[in-house]
Amino acid sequence: MSKTDVRAAERPDFDQIITDMVDYVMDYEVQSEEALRTAHYCLMDSLACALLALRFPECVKHLGPVVPGATLVNGAKVPGTSHQLEPVQAAFNIGTLIRWLDFNDTWLAAEWGHPSDNLGAILAVTDYLSRQNIADNQPPLTVHDVLIAMVKAHEVQGILALDNAFNRVGIDHVILVRIASTVVAAQLLGCNREEIRNAVSNAWLDGGALRTYRHAPNTGSRKSWAAGDACRRAVQLALMAKTGEMGYPSALSAKTWGFYDVLFKGKAFSLQREYGTYVMENILFKLSYPAEFHAQTAVECAMSLHDSVKDKLDDIERIAIETQEAGVRIIDKTGPLDNPADRDHCLQYMVAVPLAFGRLTAEDYEDDIAQRPIIDQLREKMTVQENPQFTKDYFDPDKRAIGNSIQIFFKDGSHSDKITVNYPIGHRKRRQEGIPVLIDKFERALEGHFAHKQASEIKAAVNNPARLSEMPVHTFMDLWAV
Repeated sequence: MSKTDVRAAERPDFDQIITDMVDYVMDYEVQSEEALRTAHYCLMDSLACALLALRFPECVKHLGPVVPGATLVNGAKVPGTSHQLEPVQAAFNIGTLIRWLDFNDTWLAAEWGHPSDNLGAILAVTDYLSRQNIADNQPPLTVHDVLIAMVKAHEVQGILALDNAFNRVGIDHVILVRIASTVVAAQLLGCNREEIRNAVSNAWLDGGALRTYRHAPNTGSRKSWAAGDACRRAVQLALMAKTGEMGYPSALSAKTWGFYDVLFKGKAFSLQREYGTYVMENILFKLSYPAEFHAQTAVECAMSLHDSVKDKLDDIERIAIETQEAGVRIIDKTGPLDNPADRDHCLQYMVAVPLAFGRLTAEDYEDDIAQRPIIDQLREKMTVQENPQFTKDYFDPDKRAIGNSIQIFFKDGSHSDKITVNYPIGHRKRRQEGIPVLIDKFERALEGHFAHKQASEIKAAVNNPARLSEMPVHTFMDLWAV
């Protein structure tokens, strides 16, 4: 063996990308009141999404232990259910519930995603640890620990997404859930710096799920449990690291065999800004409509037009939709739509329903609604094109707009006004308007799932942020059990 070969086999330092995120999670002190306040609302919103998902049997069938009876006395509880599980499977359950309806928060950049997906891992680990600590006469973790972990997981996922488009190489955005959940879960479990880097390197070595299940002709329900799967794997890798499982320092940059060369066309990741609290402060909430986020403002446009067109649907000749480049690439779909997962990622479907019925709910993606002839009749009249200004404003870090416009042209030559919405109600620029809608979404989800007394107890807890922050995690999770 030559000297060159010997040198090539020497273990390198950890990739800087890995070291930076671990140092951030270990060392950064979250002092932003806005970030913590937003995390509080994010926790409410995410759990509301979980309760709403429990109405759908296709979601519920995924819940519970891997095999019947595999429960854990001091395990983590799954909100809205009676399940109490070891933390790996609990992370899958919670992550799947939060993501199922495509109704939780969103981050849009070069890569897209839903940072509150990480809450599956965070709640599972913190609840499990709190119960274990109590059993060992140690202090439990608090909801404040959950909020801090949420801010940091949001930040890791969101900053990695700003400049690095995993979708461009066919990799699904849940890879960033696995990375962010791994680094945060390992820190919560008490891993040291080296152990956390080991865990994260293994998370990168897992590669990425293909986006196949998000796109025609294969769109399907896996997109609703993929984030739960990422949470599950993250917790497993963090627990393995805690036992001393080794890491792989150049998991990203190793020549030929690393992530960059194998899966990212040889390009190294870039970070647009340092880690802090930027992502949580700018997170996008889905408050009114369970719809893919690039369509949120299009739905608002359609709702604005409903009253003026509802009695003239047969007289429509053309519906012109303008959107961002990402919207064209992801959700511009023609032809048959096979299932709810297909429909909630179709821009035309998400516009047709509110134009016709003045609403868009999770139930509107089900077969009985989709079979109504008016929906496909309207879809066939739609044209979709990119508005370059929408795309420019989408990438502007000071705007982070998600613009859409709709104009309707009738057979008699008349037309509607061109309705444009640049910022959805869940945007930071509309926080004052959006938070009451978020609270209403939360309270309706509670009242639709729990008896009045239990719903009132939960509302009383979350309506006092200072007291909630000090509440032990297991006490908080007990409030949500049935």
